[in-house]
This record gives sequence, C-alpha cells and structure tokens, in this order.
Amino acid sequence: MRNKGVLFVISGPSGVGKGTIVKELLKRDESIVVSISATTRQPRETDVDGKDYFFITDEKFKSMIENGEFLEYAEYVSSSYGTPKATVLSWLYEGKTVILEIETVGAFQIREKMPEAKLLFIMPPSIEVLVKRLTHADTGTRDNIDDRIQKALDEIKKAPSYDYIVVNDDLERAVEETYKIIESVRKDYGSDDN
Repeated sequence: MRNKGVLFVISGPSGVGKGTIVKELLKRDESIVVSISATTRQPRETDVDGKDYFFITDEKFKSMIENGEFLEYAEYVSSSYGTPKATVLSWLYEGKTVILEIETVGAFQIREKMPEAKLLFIMPPSIEVLVKRLTHADTGTRDNIDDRIQKALDEIKKAPSYDYIVVNDDLERAVEETYKIIESVRKDYGSDDN
C-alpha cells in the first residue's frame, strides 16, 4: 500500500521519562501522532479525559475486548489499558508516523498482529536512578511503590527483545536519538509523512 505510515511502540518502566520524550517528539515533528489509550484506572488530578487517556468503566473495557476494538490490551498494576484500533489504522493508512506509548505485554501483542511495527525501549541510566524517581513520584502506599519497582524490573528484562534501546540519561540526547531512529525507519519505509 503506497504512503503507508510507520508504527512505533515506545515502552519503558514507569518513571523513565518516556512520556516526556514523546511530548518532545510531538513538538519537533507535527507529522507524528500519538495514540490515546483507554484505561479503567482513576484519573489523576492533571489527567484530561480524551487527551491523556479515555477513562472508561470495566464494563465498557470488557465490551470493547469482546467487539475486537483493541489492537492490544493488558492489565498494569490492577487497572486495564488498551489501544483502540480504528484511529491507529486510519492514521497509518494516511501515511502518518504513529506512536503507541504502552507497556511490554501490549508491545508484544502489537508485534504479533503487526510485525512491521518498530519497538523502542526507553532505559533508565541505572536501576538506582529509576527507584529514586519512582519513590519520589509516587504518592501511593509502600506496597504500591514496591509493585511499581518490581514491574519496572520485569519490564527492563524484556528490553533485549525490542528493535531499539535508548538510554534516558540526558533528556535532550535521548529525544535526539529517538528522533533519528524514527527518521531512519521512515526513510527505509519510503514514508516522509509529507
């Protein structure tokens, strides 16, 4: 199919800065779009429904699974998250560069359904730095922090299965490296998004 877009899956443990990197990519290149996930988790104070996530009920989430409306879905720290399929496929058909910012379980589901997708893992500079970030960022209970740290360690073990790994030890450098990867893949696919 001519003018087909490129799908990137960006993963990394909570607290690694992947959201910040994605925001910087969007500022740099307006042809990049980011899919918004649906989730059953409660919104945080700063969350905007329809911008950060689509906040939906457990019942609605189950209904979307039954109707095949997700490209991928998974449970993460007792909430469900999923990528609605229709918008992503429409953007790809239009030739856009689409980023999914999702965890590793979802990333491998995407790879199975869409082998052409490129998986990129954002790695912390060290486990110590990540633990410090998670501990300071989390307002939850000690158990919740411990769960997030364990989940982060489990995700890091899966990084070698990704196509690319970028270490976020310096935000500007990590954004630049990620953008160069995106540009390189678009050239390989013959998609310049313009």
